[in-house]
Amino acid sequence: MTSPQIFSVSALNNKIKYLLESNFVSIWLEAEISNLTKAVSGHWYLSLKDADSQVRCAMFKGSNRKVTFTPKNGDQVLVRANVSLYHPRGEYQLIIESMQPAGLGQLQQAFDRLKLKLSNEGLFAAENKKPLPDFIEQVAIVTSAKGAAVHDMVSIMQRLSPNIQINIYPCNVQGNLAKAEIVEQIVAANANQDNDLIIVGRGGGSLEDLWAFNEEIVARAIAASDLPVISAVGHETDTTIADFVADLRAATPSAAAEIISQKNTKILQKLENLEQSLLSESRHLLASKHQALNSLELRLNKLDPKYKVANQQQKLDEYEWRLKTSILNRVEKHKRDFVFFEHKLSQHDPAIKIETLRQKLSRLDEKLTVNIEQALTAKQNAMALIISKLNAYSPLATLSRGYSISQKPTAEIIKSVSQIDQDEILITKLNDGVIESKVTKVVQHK
Repeated sequence: MTSPQIFSVSALNNKIKYLLESNFVSIWLEAEISNLTKAVSGHWYLSLKDADSQVRCAMFKGSNRKVTFTPKNGDQVLVRANVSLYHPRGEYQLIIESMQPAGLGQLQQAFDRLKLKLSNEGLFAAENKKPLPDFIEQVAIVTSAKGAAVHDMVSIMQRLSPNIQINIYPCNVQGNLAKAEIVEQIVAANANQDNDLIIVGRGGGSLEDLWAFNEEIVARAIAASDLPVISAVGHETDTTIADFVADLRAATPSAAAEIISQKNTKILQKLENLEQSLLSESRHLLASKHQALNSLELRLNKLDPKYKVANQQQKLDEYEWRLKTSILNRVEKHKRDFVFFEHKLSQHDPAIKIETLRQKLSRLDEKLTVNIEQALTAKQNAMALIISKLNAYSPLATLSRGYSISQKPTAEIIKSVSQIDQDEILITKLNDGVIESKVTKVVQHK
């Protein structure tokens, strides 16, 4: 008799954990949240329940960071989880990898079903994609006329490629009317034979906001378009059915405008290079023909009579004129393609910048002249004030008021009667002359 296998509790839990994790991988579950706890560690612990049962769950920090809404008790959610067993207590639990509101889960399932259906029909196949035109003259934009997306696209194309004509086909881009209006405007854009391609798009939003671009009739209208279609819906992380079926997917509406503008810029650059090449070849050809004409003229001059030379010269002149006319006509044809480029270059004309700098220099020169004259006037006024003060303190000014200065013949100024004796000569200076006198008496005040 075979003895029974005896397990320890830990060994049994390990075996059950292995069986659960091996057989229940990445299951989807729709249920109601209860007992939600958000731990300090960043992990979430909760139960998922329906009317009859519940199961414990954990959603670790690395996964719950990706949840785009704030879950709470009572929310109906759709989760993707792995079944496991919490070893210490022997309780089975779900380890949740992703979570979204239950309604969004239904939308996601509808998205996946339609994506598979259209893919099987070949609507996403690369061989069905139409190439964008090499040079774009008119663009049809199917979007809301009031959104930021159309403003961004128009601004970018007008700045980078102002030669492109933009035709707006306005429509709702979300809500019940959106899908029918988008289809109607795609058809209208195709009816205008001047359009080169169509941009279908809008700005970012939630899955529900972008849903019109996941509708089957919109996808089929894009696939049926005779014109190439660029899908430019939402942000770079948003993906719609329109992105898969369109001929080209742009990450954002602004990116779509840049793609179109860059194509035209490359073509204009090629045309510019072609014009330069044609001009160079025409100059070389004209120089070669002139050399041939000169050589022929020398040969004809050696052959008298002169009328033969004149006759041949007339023919050569006609050939030269026809050649010049032919070359210049070809150059003129290509120049017409460069009107925009030449206009752009003219905006950076060095002569305009030089004239602007010259005018600025002239204004600075006038300002400097005024400043110098003002400074000179101020210095003159200050000098006049100083001279006035000096005149006020001048001895001559004092003399003019009736005072005098007495000196000895040695020019020593007499400041006190003690400096002079009786019978000495005294020289007195007045405002209008000098008096020489002899001292007859000296009286000192006490």
